[in-house]
Amino acid sequence: MTDISLCFEVHQPIRLKKEFFWESSSLKRVPPGSLMDFYFDDLENGRIFNRVSSKCYLPANRIILDEIKRFENAEKPFKVAYSISGIFLDQCRRYNPDVLDSFARLIDTGKAEVMEQTYYHSLASLYEDKQEFYEQVKMHRELIWDTFAVRPTTFENTELLYNDQIARMVESLGYRTIFAEGVVADPNYVYRPSGTDLSLLLRNYRLTDDMGFRFSAKWWEEYPLTADKYSNWLSATPGQCINLFCDYETFGEHQWPETGIFEFLKALPERILEKHNLSFAMPSEVAARNKQVKEISIQKTVSWADMERDTSCWLGNALQWACYTYERRLEAPIKESQDQELLSVWRMLGLSDHLYYMFTWGGAAGEVHSYFSPYTNAYDAAVTFFAVLSDLHFRVKEKLRLADEPFKFSLGIEQPTSDEVWSLEGMHRALAKVDIKSIEYHVKNSDLANWARTSLGDELLAEKLANVGDLQGEKLRRKLLDVVEPSLEEQRR
Repeated sequence: MTDISLCFEVHQPIRLKKEFFWESSSLKRVPPGSLMDFYFDDLENGRIFNRVSSKCYLPANRIILDEIKRFENAEKPFKVAYSISGIFLDQCRRYNPDVLDSFARLIDTGKAEVMEQTYYHSLASLYEDKQEFYEQVKMHRELIWDTFAVRPTTFENTELLYNDQIARMVESLGYRTIFAEGVVADPNYVYRPSGTDLSLLLRNYRLTDDMGFRFSAKWWEEYPLTADKYSNWLSATPGQCINLFCDYETFGEHQWPETGIFEFLKALPERILEKHNLSFAMPSEVAARNKQVKEISIQKTVSWADMERDTSCWLGNALQWACYTYERRLEAPIKESQDQELLSVWRMLGLSDHLYYMFTWGGAAGEVHSYFSPYTNAYDAAVTFFAVLSDLHFRVKEKLRLADEPFKFSLGIEQPTSDEVWSLEGMHRALAKVDIKSIEYHVKNSDLANWARTSLGDELLAEKLANVGDLQGEKLRRKLLDVVEPSLEEQRR
């Protein structure tokens, strides 16, 4: 019996105001709590969400629910799985709660599994510092529990971004199954990622794309695709499982209702279940039922994006790299500010979609990127994104007395620690907890005074730090805190 795992990616981006730069919006005064509305186009995001809800989410959910109920007492029931971004669930609550209710009804049947991902559908798994990835996954986990009261064991990273390191991070978070693109091995078997006890499921991209991309393509030699034809292909495919994983917007949005896509979706469960060698299974069941055939190692990152199926979709040109690098560099100072509004905006700017719009390659891939982009071209997308980042950077500098360069604590020339600060606020917190041996090392070499002078531009503070005397141990720590606190209080005023 071959397990058919029918999985859907459910995500809608949050779009920036396209004219942010051209309307000279940068550096204007913004009331506290208003930055989201200042940068992001709430009206347009709501309009698009409600349009896609009426065309896709609500009708597709009705069909899926009807088919689940139709086969709920059958020997072989119908089952599906969803990977839903935190951003999508936020939009449900903001723009159309009926959509959220319809997903909740599906999950309540027990025949629709929820997979987890990063809250912001971000590229955080690629960051050098992985803490943001862990934080976003934990945020998503709690949101899924609060929304659906389930604890998923299957993880699907943003756009199926995957490598050995990501697999190990996912295992450390307690998941038992992870998805990847089926370019790394025969997708119809269960594997084990190198150095883990996870089960690795691979998307069968050829069969998925037949449904997701080629369904209405009249040039395709297999057009029209019917549920009978598709189920025959599945039945003839050897292996333990067939993992079909597509954007949920395939139904009604990318493939319009006039193409017959909803009729196909409605007929597909019955056509598949008629096959003696096919049954539906949720991803966790596929992993539990099937033995891992071998261990595989994937060191170069793969994804499901474009023909290259790597990271070039988001990081393939200088525009994308510049924006990606700028966005990552703001992480440390924004987190140091402990300002939740700044952090929420920064995380929203980490959505993979923003970089997706800056794709400059031509051909079929370029046409797909243009189809999804709200901008006229990639350069407009980059200008807008970079302008917003620059404006956010300015507001961080207003919030903090931000240094030109961070201070990096160490225990010696070749003994760096993970402690790094960008501001006087951050320095004060660091001095209270950093290893005293590191503090003694930096005082001996006048590093703190030099940083205050050259990077903070505070000559008076630098003089005070340079004259703390020959103290050591906790007396030195207390003295430094006493020196920094007056400057910090003055800054806060």
